[in-house]
Parts: sequence; C-alpha cells; structure tokens
Amino acid sequence: MSNGKKFLTSRRTYESENNHWLAGGGELSKDQRLQDIEALADRHETAAALATLIHTDGAGSWPPRANHDTSTWPEALRPYKEIYLELAPLIPKETVSLDDEVNTAHILDFRSQFRRLLRNVDLAKVKQLLEAADAGQWDVFPRDVYNAFYCCIASSRHAYRWATIPVVRVAQLETIVDFPIQLEEPWSYLQRHFGCTSQSGNNMSNLVLNFDISGKHVYKINTGMSESITSGEEAFGRIFYDVEMLGLPVYHDMVLALMAFARGDKSMCIKYMARITAQLRPLLNSYYDRMHDQRISLKIWLSYVQGFFAWGAGFKDASGEFVKFDGLSGNQVLLFQCLDAFLGLEPYLSEQDQERNMPSRQRALCRAFEKYSFRAKLSKTPKDEAEAQIIKEFDNIIKRIRLFRTAHRTRAKTYLSQPAPERLPMTAGKSLLKAEIGQSLQFLDEFMVRRLGETV
Repeated sequence: MSNGKKFLTSRRTYESENNHWLAGGGELSKDQRLQDIEALADRHETAAALATLIHTDGAGSWPPRANHDTSTWPEALRPYKEIYLELAPLIPKETVSLDDEVNTAHILDFRSQFRRLLRNVDLAKVKQLLEAADAGQWDVFPRDVYNAFYCCIASSRHAYRWATIPVVRVAQLETIVDFPIQLEEPWSYLQRHFGCTSQSGNNMSNLVLNFDISGKHVYKINTGMSESITSGEEAFGRIFYDVEMLGLPVYHDMVLALMAFARGDKSMCIKYMARITAQLRPLLNSYYDRMHDQRISLKIWLSYVQGFFAWGAGFKDASGEFVKFDGLSGNQVLLFQCLDAFLGLEPYLSEQDQERNMPSRQRALCRAFEKYSFRAKLSKTPKDEAEAQIIKEFDNIIKRIRLFRTAHRTRAKTYLSQPAPERLPMTAGKSLLKAEIGQSLQFLDEFMVRRLGETV
C-alpha cells in the first residue's frame, strides 16, 4: 500500500492539524471523521488505505453512498432497475411446490421473461459507460451511481440464479447457469473495478449497497408477501448496513490508536482503545436487537431470506475441473475482518475466498491493520501502568467479540435448523451441505467453535 512512501506519525505534526480531536472536544460528526481520515492519509498506511476505500468504493462516504434514483442515472442503465422491479413480484411464492417438474417449469418461465425484457438494454451504450468509469471519467458515471448499479446487477444475477423464493431443490442442483450477456458483461466490468472474481454477489454488493442515500431498502426479494416476511428481509439486510454505519468511528479510532502507539503516546492510545470498546456495544446491538424471532421470524428466514443470497454454481475451467462459487456470508463483513486484523488474529476467510468475495480495497485495509497490529508486541508483564491499561482494553475488545461469536453460534444454529422441505441443506456462504441436517449443523458448528477458540 505504501509503495515505499514514508508516513509521518509524530505528535507535533498530527496535533497541529487535529487539535479538535486530541483536545477531547467531544464526539466528532460523521463529516468531521471523514475529513480527519482524509487529513491523516499521508501520515499512516492504515489511514491511507481507509481514505482510499472511502473515496473510491464509498463515493466519498461510509457506508458507501449508493444513488438508486434512476432519474439521475445515465439513460442506458435505467432499464436494469425497471426490469428487476417488474419481475420482483414473480420471485416469491406463498405456497411452495415440492414437485421438481413444476419448479423447473417456473424457473424456465421466469428466466425466459427476464431474457425478453433484457433485450430492451442497449448493451453497447452500457459498455461505453463502464469503459468511461474504467478510464476514470467519473463525471460521466458518478461513483455513487456506479455503486447503485453494482447492487442492481448483483441483485438481478441472484434473481436470475434462483428464479424463485423459497429456493428449491432443482435450482440448487443446477451447478452451471447460462446467464444472459446483459448480466454477464456488466458484471465483469464491475467485479474488475471492485477487485472480486466470483460469479456471485457479496456482502457489499447485495446488502450494504442495497440502501439508498436516505437509508431506504431498494431491491426486495419478497415483493407482495406478508409483513412478517418483508420486514424480516429488511431487518436482516439492515444489520449489515448498520454495522458499517456504526463502524466508521471504530475504523477511525483503530487508525488513531495505531498512530498513537507508533509515536509512543500511550495515554492517547488508551483513550482511542477505550472508545473502540465502548463503540462496539451499539454496533453489536444492531445484530442482537434484530436477529431474534420477534424481529426476524424463525419461520421465514431460512426459506424467504437466506436462500436468495446463496450461489452454489460455477463453471468448468480449461482442464475440465469444476470451479464452484459460494454466496454471501457474514464472514465477509469488513468491520469484523478489520477488528480481527487489528487484534492480530488470523483471518477466517482463506485468501481465495477473500479474493472472490471481498473488494480489493477492503482487503488492502485489512492487510494494513494486520501489518501495524501491536498487540503481540506488548509484554505479558507490562512495562508500566499505561501499557497494562492498553492490554486491558485489548482484552475488553476481545471479550465483546467473543460474546458476539458465542451468541451468533447459538442463533445461527436455531435459524438454520428450521424446516425447509423444498430444499437441500444449504448456507449462503458455504452452499450445499450434507444431506442430513444434523450432520450439516455439526459441520457448521465446528467452524464456529474453532473461530471462537481463535478469538483470544
């Protein structure tokens, strides 16, 4: 990330431009934090990586700004959203068929309608716009519109992949999907820009970017269904959006803590560390307060929400080997990836999974936090009271994350164990599992137990 650049981290240089923060003059607004991160970009590699992420992928804000108002979009892009909204009511089914032939016929009919409507897209003009973005012509294709279009294409591809909600067995067993060129070519541009290689969407494209600038939920899976289903769907998506919204102060304070430690200012490091711990409470509450039966019904989540975000399909490479892609996973959430890196914990996702499903500038930020993590440098026998307090704050952060992972383990098993006779056992992030649900849950529980054991 640094490309040999020397970053300035002295107390004098930092204080001279950031007295409003170091003086402890109260909570910073979102805009003040964004400005401060930008000001720090030439002073520390983590700040540079965070500022680059916010500017490039976030369209100057965080969570990323996504402009879903198609009246502001270039005209060639507008049919995509119109097509999704026209087809959306055909996706969910109140009564689920267990007949493979009936479900196959529905999938084929839905895709046929999708292909017919996609003929209204002027693909040549769409490609011109995407090539303009590749060339840095963001006045032609603004970044916030680009983000919204990424979400639109990702959502459309998942709709085409499954064609029906709840997801059904015949769709799960379909491992190679022939996508229309109108959904393939834009996806290749978008994924190249964001640095992902998967056929599937990801946490950022399908969940975080699926809220407009005002926070309104945009591409819905369950149009026309009951209130419990539609509200549960939105509540689930909003967990991921709110984690990033509430995560901005955490990213900022992690950068400031690393900078303070680097210049030997342990007292300021303690303050930033304590703020991280305090900010984790409302952030994690965005999960605790929603992921329960009263907000997201146990009866609906597995069939009407989770399945849409899976993938379980791929292609055969030149050697004839099948390459399978998985779908969205909570393990793709940037905030938790960065916290693990800051704490010096090994990443949960493999390098391949990161490259497939985490945007490249998010990966760069994680690598920067990992590079400058100083927890391992602290002695088990602290040199002074300040170092002992820093260790205590690290322990407090670890405790909060362990508590979250313990709660998630319990709730995940509860939600995943609900009956869904129309489908085979599957998670969004790991695709098809073992045929017997008990074996599948044991398999997943081992993953979660191992991660919990590593969170120390």
